[in-house]
Amino acid sequence: MNKHSMRRLVAVGAAAALAVGALAGCSSGSTAGSGKVTLTWWNNATADPLKGLWQDVAKEFEKTHPDVTVKVTGYQNEDLQKTLIPNALRSNTPPDLFQAWGGGELKDQVAAGYLKDISSQIKPQLTAIGSAASGWQIGGKTYGLPFQYGIEGFWYNKDLFSKAGITAAPTTLTELNDDVTKLKGAGITPIAVGAGDKWPAAHWWYNFALKDCSPAVLKSAQAKHVFTDKCFVQAGTDLQKFIATSPFQDGFLATPAQQGAGSSAGLVANGKAAMELMGQWDPGVMSSLTDDKKVPSFLGWFNFPGIPGSAGDPTAALGGGDGFACSVKAPPECVQLLQYIVSVDVQKRFGASGAGLPVTKGSESSITDPNLAAVLKGKADASYVQLWLDTTYGPTVGGAMNDGIVNLFAGKGTPQDIVKGMTDAAATE
Repeated sequence: MNKHSMRRLVAVGAAAALAVGALAGCSSGSTAGSGKVTLTWWNNATADPLKGLWQDVAKEFEKTHPDVTVKVTGYQNEDLQKTLIPNALRSNTPPDLFQAWGGGELKDQVAAGYLKDISSQIKPQLTAIGSAASGWQIGGKTYGLPFQYGIEGFWYNKDLFSKAGITAAPTTLTELNDDVTKLKGAGITPIAVGAGDKWPAAHWWYNFALKDCSPAVLKSAQAKHVFTDKCFVQAGTDLQKFIATSPFQDGFLATPAQQGAGSSAGLVANGKAAMELMGQWDPGVMSSLTDDKKVPSFLGWFNFPGIPGSAGDPTAALGGGDGFACSVKAPPECVQLLQYIVSVDVQKRFGASGAGLPVTKGSESSITDPNLAAVLKGKADASYVQLWLDTTYGPTVGGAMNDGIVNLFAGKGTPQDIVKGMTDAAATE
């Protein structure tokens, strides 16, 4: 992140303008008669450490493949997912290698004939990655590979918790509400949320649904796109009640998630808010938003608390991965670059960078950062891990769901509206 990364909704007008420029400069494949190959690689790394790592990987690949030039471009996650990649895949000049989040979105891209089937070339990599690759497989074939997979939770300032008299991270929603009250009483902004980017707001509903709905209901909804269980409305009701306690910073509806010191990540990184609900990539983002460019030493992590009396699993976690796929028009070197990205060497460097949790067997030892170690333990402790809901449900249902959640945050919608929007969208598929 990630995953969510980093994700989700975007102002279409501005992003469409960006897409025009991006598509105009997109070229791939070999230069006629020259034997030279240019690979275009689109990713969501706009800041170090991940931006620098991907640039290094591209240069290293060029050294071992003298006839290949790799053009690396990093875009904001929302622009990539909602506008740039969909428009590019429909064009005659898609990027060769591009960010892919798996799930329903990948399924739609495969159905449209946009992606290269890489199954036969990456069998050793599949063995090394294991079950984390399943989100990039459709109908028994593989169309991409993850380079990280982790879970979401609260990143919190242990010093501010102590100042407010909080001695342990909350494990239930009741305890979280009590901690919000204590933080406010100490003059501390309890929680930062980058609702201006929309997807961080949507993730709040995802987590309430995760803890209100049983794993069986969530799995059924994923398979059938049926949302009749009362837990889905209950998730919106619980979120609405939580928002009414005013736990967020002033102006949260316009706050970006990861851009600048005034973003939600920046507020936590610089001690202006006590918590942020975000993916495993957040410490890496925070390090780019502090004066010393280091991960704050006061960070702690805990999973989204369970809801007493609900049908949900209190240990369940919400998560997902970031990966890459090759467009159907990409040259063979695209798969070779993807193989290098998920190699043990690159995966170890990815883990050591603090940007996320690597997926390739043999790279686990690179996780020495205590923040990522906490997430890794949280993932191991979770009896059930649910893929990001918008990724799971795909663009049609996921988009309607996100719109409804954002309206709820803004006081313009109801818990019932979210579920109705999802149901109506599913009927059009």
